Amino acid sequence: MQTLTALVFDDFETLDLFGPIELFGSLPNDFRIQFASMKGGIIHNHHGVALQTVAVAKLAQQTDILLVVGGKGTRALINDSKFLQTLTVLADNADWVLSVCTGSALLAKAGILDHKRATSNKRAWQWVTEQSDQVDWIKQARWVVDGKFYTSSGVTAGMDMALGFIADRQGRDSAKEVADYTEYRWQEDSRLDDFYNC
Repeated sequence: MQTLTALVFDDFETLDLFGPIELFGSLPNDFRIQFASMKGGIIHNHHGVALQTVAVAKLAQQTDILLVVGGKGTRALINDSKFLQTLTVLADNADWVLSVCTGSALLAKAGILDHKRATSNKRAWQWVTEQSDQVDWIKQARWVVDGKFYTSSGVTAGMDMALGFIADRQGRDSAKEVADYTEYRWQEDSRLDDFYNC
């Protein structure tokens, strides 16, 4: 079983987090999920969701898969050196790093995506790509894989990426079963991006 740590913060985007969590959570024998934040306790997002988290320093399980979400809160965090240092340690120690939406801006700002291919939310594209010129930004992509890094475009793209990750690790049949169970129409081709010109 692999442990997925979702790193969250105030004003995270709801579906960035709970979309992938729903899918990974559909395979409880394969994935264990823990929610982390810098200080632990209750984190609130901009939709009023209150989420109980554990402080990064007190996580019960080693992180195999790191999930970095996006949202309005990323705008402040790109200037938070302590957060970026913590993010770097978590990413370095994880076997896999997955980001949704503007979560890739945090990875880029921390230097974690240097010389890697990556994507992000098209509506925040200019702001995200300004965080680093050392990243090979791929605009027309639902999600991008480079080594242990999976980065996805905006919001629901995180669900397509999560299923893509499951397919890569567990096989396509497993990913299809999860998609069918959740009645989700999975965009299986990471290169097909209907929102490229948004």
